Amino acid sequence: MVLIAMKTCPTFDIENETGFDIVAGVDEAGRGPLCGPVVAAAVIFPHRDIEIPVVIRDSKQMTPHMRAAALDWITHNTIWATGACSPSEIDEMNILNASLTAMARAVQKLSRTPQFCLIDGNRLPRLLTGRAVVRGDAKSLSIAAASIIAKETRDKIMHELAAQYPMYGWDKNSGYPTAEHLHAIEKYGINEHYRKTYKPVKERIQEK
Repeated sequence: MVLIAMKTCPTFDIENETGFDIVAGVDEAGRGPLCGPVVAAAVIFPHRDIEIPVVIRDSKQMTPHMRAAALDWITHNTIWATGACSPSEIDEMNILNASLTAMARAVQKLSRTPQFCLIDGNRLPRLLTGRAVVRGDAKSLSIAAASIIAKETRDKIMHELAAQYPMYGWDKNSGYPTAEHLHAIEKYGINEHYRKTYKPVKERIQEK
């Protein structure tokens, strides 16, 4: 079990293989939810020969406490930025293109221009120079760090929206189609934060 866990820990190997010093890892969060934005983050480690005192890995494999500790360290020790696409943009361009657009926006907002980008997934956003890495958040420390910032940023947005719309439970379900969330949609309807091209929401609109 220890050997398996070690193999899945991300490293700087892919960053070093690029041959560039300024490499940005890029990931997104929020492709599956029925509402809220899709959020991307880009992270550059200024130095790779450093000791990292926190766990940084695929955000989905981390506890909230681990992510909070990692987020604090990453935001104080790296160059980072976020980008997003709204629900209306997702409806207009579809979730794949919206995710790629959010990634490009995050890179464009970095205070330093990366020489090379490592993108989680199998598609490279237009206008970005780099490489797509399938399951990149399990392989690259830069991508894993970006996955943490993207998830924590999006969760914060959904918590803030939940304060305005407490009946949907967005602070707990983050907008994903849980049974409770679908029941709330049936009871209270939808609003401007929903993605109207997503099946459960689209069906709700068609029923009216």
